[in-house]
Amino acid sequence: MAPLFPDVPYLHLFYYLNMGKRLDLSNPKTFSEKLQWLKIHYRQDKLTMLVDKLAVKPFVARLIGEDMVCPVLAVWDRVEDIDLSKLPDKFVLKTTHSGGNTGVVVCKNKRDFDFGEAKKKLEEAMRTNVYTRYREWPYKNIPKQIFAEKNLGDNLVDYKFYCFNGEADCVLVCTGRQQGDVKYFFLDREWNFLPYNEDSIKAQDQFHLQKPDALEHLFSLAEKMSKGFPFVRMDFFIAEGKVYFSEYTFFPASGLDAKKTEEFERKAGEKIDLSLVKQ
Repeated sequence: MAPLFPDVPYLHLFYYLNMGKRLDLSNPKTFSEKLQWLKIHYRQDKLTMLVDKLAVKPFVARLIGEDMVCPVLAVWDRVEDIDLSKLPDKFVLKTTHSGGNTGVVVCKNKRDFDFGEAKKKLEEAMRTNVYTRYREWPYKNIPKQIFAEKNLGDNLVDYKFYCFNGEADCVLVCTGRQQGDVKYFFLDREWNFLPYNEDSIKAQDQFHLQKPDALEHLFSLAEKMSKGFPFVRMDFFIAEGKVYFSEYTFFPASGLDAKKTEEFERKAGEKIDLSLVKQ
């Protein structure tokens, strides 16, 4: 079903409601503005495969190695087809087409798993379309499926690399997701704190994570995988000391994160070269 409003007027209104200021698409300068511009003008078929959480796995396995891809346990077309008896005691359920943490259900053990609530969340996710709400074109035509992944444990740390045409500029570290106390911290390649997010600035004294041994390797992987894209956030996580691919993210927070600082908006905006996009 086509959206009720065309993309351009919709994004102007949506941007104003979320960011509290007008969107300039004729001469975008900030990170957020340029992401809105990319939503309209950057439409390569390959992007759909890259944001499909299931279809991207074989591609990534060929690119950086199968051992860095979280194993798939089962795939279903409908929520009602999910068969828990075929799954191990702990697992993760995901939808192929959802953005962020939407459509993700973690089972730590079947004994305490509320499958009824899980089905409600997944059914709601199956009704959503990221393109319709946020106009992120790559999500428009992803086949809607549910799949089960191996559960890699409770102590995952997310590493999200902001990449500009193959250059990984900085990393956003996400801690506390499994504990329900999520905090985000921007750091540079030398593990120095960057004042790019208002919440992380307030919580800076709570960041005690040591620089991982694999950090330089992660920067290199992010740069290898982001070549040719004007902007993409390359997401990985480390579980039990092992690196795993997470996802390609072309529009973090859909480019509508009002907590990003003006310094980030300016610097990151300057790094996105829109001339790389063929129109």
